[in-house]
Amino acid sequence: MISSILILVVAFLSLIALMIIHEFGHFIIAKKFGVRVDEFGIGYPPRIYGKKIGETIYSINWLPLGAFVRIYGEEGGLDDYRSFATLKIWKRVLIIIGGVAAFWIASIIIFSIVFAMGADLPVGDQDVQGLTNAQIKVISVSADSPASQAGLKTGDTLLQIQGTKLNKVKDFQDFTKAHAGEQLTLTIQRNGKDLDVLLSPRINPPAGQGAVGIGLERMATLIQKYPWYQAPIQGAIYTWQTTANAVVGLYSVFAGLFSNKGLPQGAEFAGPLGITVFLANAASYGIGFFLYFIGSISVFVAIFNLFPIPALDGGKLVFLLIEKIKGRPVSPRVEQNITVVFFVILIALSLFITVKFDIPRFADFIKSSLQK
Repeated sequence: MISSILILVVAFLSLIALMIIHEFGHFIIAKKFGVRVDEFGIGYPPRIYGKKIGETIYSINWLPLGAFVRIYGEEGGLDDYRSFATLKIWKRVLIIIGGVAAFWIASIIIFSIVFAMGADLPVGDQDVQGLTNAQIKVISVSADSPASQAGLKTGDTLLQIQGTKLNKVKDFQDFTKAHAGEQLTLTIQRNGKDLDVLLSPRINPPAGQGAVGIGLERMATLIQKYPWYQAPIQGAIYTWQTTANAVVGLYSVFAGLFSNKGLPQGAEFAGPLGITVFLANAASYGIGFFLYFIGSISVFVAIFNLFPIPALDGGKLVFLLIEKIKGRPVSPRVEQNITVVFFVILIALSLFITVKFDIPRFADFIKSSLQK
């Protein structure tokens, strides 16, 4: 239970780190163009602690829901050479894009690390053409279960049972169910060595645990390990491929919603809490998949931030486009009012997703953690 909570905290902090990187992208470009930055905050007010260094306050705040940067004159209406509002449009565009670009840069770095170490990714039991290196990995062991009594550990690889080779998770499940109550010899691999353990599947197992009390996932090395000098190149290529696939995937989601076909198979709604749970579950598959998942999230959040919605970076770009076409900026009051309306809509949508989808996921995560 304690380890599960720690994993959940690490997953949550990873999301916060992405938000900090995003805001730092805005921050560094604004500083580069001489714009005054009043505050760089981690979390949202009220403030816990703040220290002014130069002209900028660096703060830690009570609401751990992201990060923010207060740029002087970002709301417009300030005729000052240090103000965001007085910059040329192309410079303001770069400041806004800086935050989005930071997500992609983070993805390249994260994927580069993944390619430098290689990564096993879950592939399920489906037959995949050309897949030859799939293995059945132990991702969880329930306390006081036959698996625990047999000494099985997270990270073990199942090779065969009673001399029968195991290729899919279902193979193991079907065999143990058919031989419940018998003592079976299970061959596993741990730290490169093959071991035999004795396992006695239960006839009447507790709900949600199965005959053995073990969590399994079929994994395959889909990301090969590259030398350190090639890993960044592969990381950049993979970031581009992930971006292209994400755009196609998001198009399918919205096309399905607007045509009343619903979400495509495998797509799910998730807010910050739900994504944290997904990340925590990804950690059980190993550090490689955990980093892979974070890199993918960074790409998706970058694309989402470019949506032409006021309160997002894409919305700010729309206002700058209108200013370029009209030859004068949109009234600061009008822009602020529109932004507030859409901000409230986004918060309401986020709360709906949290209550409808994320809280049940979180409850299931805690329940499964208590059973381990």
